Amino acid sequence: MRMMLIGDIVGSPGRAICSRVVPMLRRREKLDLVVANAENAAGGSGLTPEIYKTLRQAEIDVLTMGDHVYRRREILALLASEPIVRPANYPPEAPGRSWVVATAASGHRVLVCCLLGRTFMPPVDCPFRAADRLLDEARSAFAGTLPDAPAWDGRFALVDFHAEATSDKQLMGRHLDGRVSAVLGTHTHVATADEQIFPGGTAFQCDVGMTGPHLSILGRRIDRVRQAALTFTPTPFEVASGDVRLHGTVVEVDDLSGRALSIHRVAVNLDGAVAASS
Repeated sequence: MRMMLIGDIVGSPGRAICSRVVPMLRRREKLDLVVANAENAAGGSGLTPEIYKTLRQAEIDVLTMGDHVYRRREILALLASEPIVRPANYPPEAPGRSWVVATAASGHRVLVCCLLGRTFMPPVDCPFRAADRLLDEARSAFAGTLPDAPAWDGRFALVDFHAEATSDKQLMGRHLDGRVSAVLGTHTHVATADEQIFPGGTAFQCDVGMTGPHLSILGRRIDRVRQAALTFTPTPFEVASGDVRLHGTVVEVDDLSGRALSIHRVAVNLDGAVAASS
């Protein structure tokens, strides 16, 4: 079984390349499940129902979020019913689901969740304890399901760790090694070259990168960010438009054990060609 996490989708350029490239990638990479971080999809911050629909039509199965999950209030109505996950270490009363179990094209049931880091991020509960808790909760929730709705048996799981510090991300990978199929990072918008498989069979990468305009500062117009940095003048950080690329990571897992067999980075431009940085 092969699954992919697409890195932070930024604004309309990120959405456009997803619509054009993801269906091609599903065929080329023989993907059974596609997950994408969409917390920056609406003008660089948040998600709307219309954009959610666009991304699902682009053959993305599950959307993960992050610290901007509630930036657009109109999405709140969808969080409880659609395959969207908010950070699992938010308070229990926070709107939305902390995990979903999706059925991949291969028929495998895959747990998908996201967690928020605590370094240089809004104050949240411990992501490590939240990870332990949600894995137990998911197993309990699916115990005793009917034969036509097979239970999640703990074998296949993808964790999006939306965090700033690479040390936190590495620790989460080690903490969950052998218990999930993959721990892949988002949030920094910069792809890292540390993809690997840990001894327990968990695929890991600190950050899968950004999907959007790379002629930018993390997806925003260079002139706007420079002006703010040099003058301290309040300046809107508008989404840039040049050199649009999709970055993501593909993990192949064993069909029986759920352990990772391989991991590799993917970087493509709007034409579906391999990007220069890959």
